Parts: sequence; C-alpha cells; structure tokens
Amino acid sequence: MTEKREKTYTFAWEGKDKNGRSAKGEIPSASIALAKAELRKQGINPSKVRKKAASFGTKKKIKPMDIAIFTRQLATMTKAGVPMIQAFDITAEGMDNATMKDLITNIKSDVAGGTSFAQSLHKHPKYFDDLYCNLVNSGEQSGALESLLDRIATYKEKTEALKAKIKKAMNYPIAVTAVAVIVTGILLVKVVPQFEEVFAGFGAELPAFTQIVINLSEAVQKWWLIIVVGIGIGLWSLKRILARSQKARNSFERLQLKIPIIGAILDKSAIARFARTLSTTFAAGVPLVDALDSVAGATGNVVYREAVEQVKEDISSGQQLQFAMRTTGIFPSMAIQMVAIGEESGALDEMLDKVATLYEEEVDNMVDGLTALMEPMIMVVLGTLVGGLIVAMYLPIFQLGSVV
Repeated sequence: MTEKREKTYTFAWEGKDKNGRSAKGEIPSASIALAKAELRKQGINPSKVRKKAASFGTKKKIKPMDIAIFTRQLATMTKAGVPMIQAFDITAEGMDNATMKDLITNIKSDVAGGTSFAQSLHKHPKYFDDLYCNLVNSGEQSGALESLLDRIATYKEKTEALKAKIKKAMNYPIAVTAVAVIVTGILLVKVVPQFEEVFAGFGAELPAFTQIVINLSEAVQKWWLIIVVGIGIGLWSLKRILARSQKARNSFERLQLKIPIIGAILDKSAIARFARTLSTTFAAGVPLVDALDSVAGATGNVVYREAVEQVKEDISSGQQLQFAMRTTGIFPSMAIQMVAIGEESGALDEMLDKVATLYEEEVDNMVDGLTALMEPMIMVVLGTLVGGLIVAMYLPIFQLGSVV
C-alpha cells in the first residue's frame, strides 16, 4: 500500500537570522506550523509567515538548459568558497523561471534540514537523473563536490548543445515538407479553380497532366477537412505509439540511422554522447562497469544502447574497453584507437573527452553543411511544385490554337 503524500504549499516568511539580522524568503511546507518549525531548525526566528497565493497562470516548464545553468552557477559559487545554502539563495534569485526558482528553494530547504544534496536531488527525478545524482553523491563522499559540480555542469552544457544541433538538423526536412504541403495546398485550393473555370469553355479534351491536377484540386477542395484531420490523427497516433511501445521506438531509432545525412549526424552524436558520458563518470571515480550503465541510456539510440550493454558484458568478463568496442562493429576506428591510447597511458578520461570533442565538432560541421544544403533544396522543391502546377495550367492554352 502506497503512502499518501501531504500536499506542499509555498510560504513567504520574514524574521531574523542567527546573527539578529533581518531576513526573508520562501519555504515549501504542508502547513504554517511546520514551516515555522523548519525555519527555527535553520536558526531563523520568524516574525511573519504567510501562505503564498496560488498562481492560476500557466507554469513555465523547467528545461534541461535551466538545470545546466543552475549547475554551472552552483559550481562557480562553491568553487569560490560560497556556502551551499547561500549559493542556493543567490542562484534562485537570479532565475527568471519561477518554477525553477521553486525547485531550488525546495532543494535548499532539504539541505538546510540536514538532508544530503544528492538525496534532495533524488526527490526530483524528473529534472535530475540517476547519473546526475550519483555524480553529486560521489562528490559529497569524496569531499570534491566543487570539482564534480564543475564536471557535471560541463557535461550538461555539452550535452544540451549537442541536442540543440540534432534538433536543428531534424527540423530542416520537416520545415521543407511543411512549406511544400502548405504552398501546394494554397495553389490547389485558390489558383487551380480559377483556371478550371476558363478551361470549361474550351470545348476540347484537356491534357492528361492538366486533368490530373484539376482532379487533385477538386479532391482537396471537397475533402480538405478530412485530409487535415487525418494527418493530425496520424501524427498523434504515431506519437502515442512511440511513447507507449518500446519495440516501435527501437524500430524508429534504427530507421533514423539509415536516413541519408541525418543518419550520419545521429550516428556521430551517439558516439559523442557515449564518450562524453563515459569520460565524466570515469573521471568522477565511478568504476568502468558501473559507468557503462549510465552511458547506455545516454547514447540516445537503441543500436548504441545495445552495443554499450554488450561492451559492459565483455568488460565484466575481463576484456579491455578498446577490444570490447571493436567487437560490436559499430564504433569507428578513430574512437577505438584513441581509447586504446587512453587505456595504455592511464589517461582514459582525457582521451574520451577528446573523442567527445572531436565528434561534437563533426556534428556541428555536418549540421552547418545540412543548413547550407537545405536552403537551395527548399527553392528547388518549391520551384518544382509551383513550376509543375503552372505548366499544367498553361498546357491547354498552348493547345488553344488547334481548337480554334
């Protein structure tokens, strides 16, 4: 039987701290009495505690980049010797996102109450995954939280930058398709019917190409609502299937790697994520076999996830990482050679970091190349569509002389 959680509210408070100075802030709690008790535990003598009014506006979502910014700011302040609790206050104050501010306040309250930083993060799995929490825990246990936070911040920033590039690469084909569909729809619904009225008085059979376009125009005018709803339902169904079925997701991810240009970008980004995650966890002192658990989920593709799981099994049986990677048959020779150098020199984390940087730069260059390629491609696609429809409409006019 699951334990029922108490509803938490946000309370604004004013009072005096341990040194007798005036202070104010916010604290999450189930009631005013519990809020006052929590404040006293933190050495604050509250004079006013009031429940904040509920906001009926749409709450701004916390994005992964918000977590990256929070981590970087926290890493910078703790390295500068700022106490953790004070660092939370400063970081929260600088956040524009009210939801993110509330999250930091909740974490601060837990830490101030005696909970470890890692345990307080575990309470928010939506924003802090196991990798993040485990690295923070390693930092707390080893007494090197400042350097670990710096590594986590770098990892999050690089990962989010890579995700942004992949998103940019995926958006261009979608944009080309969307623009092509919209332009074609407008021409079929608004332009072609005008020509159809003119052709009605010709008294001659229309060319096959023109007749096909007219039939298509009539179908779109008659069934446009069903077509739009059908496309909407189809996209929604696909999204639901991918969200619910692991098998469908795996098939989709395998298919993505086979798409020209896009597949190569996704391939290199998976290698970059593999190297970046493994470098971060290994440098934090996490055993290689345990680190590979986090790496498998971070690659972002089922092909590499299965390959990493195979690598983990091989390493558990005594193989070196370089040989285990080679056995999978999907890692490039460059990455394997650099890992081999890292293993032999005892600087595996540094070499993995270089592998990650190398492939991140390749992804960056490929996305820039795709951007440059897509601009003329859009012109070609639209030119072909518009030109084809114009030719179809003017063919009967070219043949008008034979009718007269």
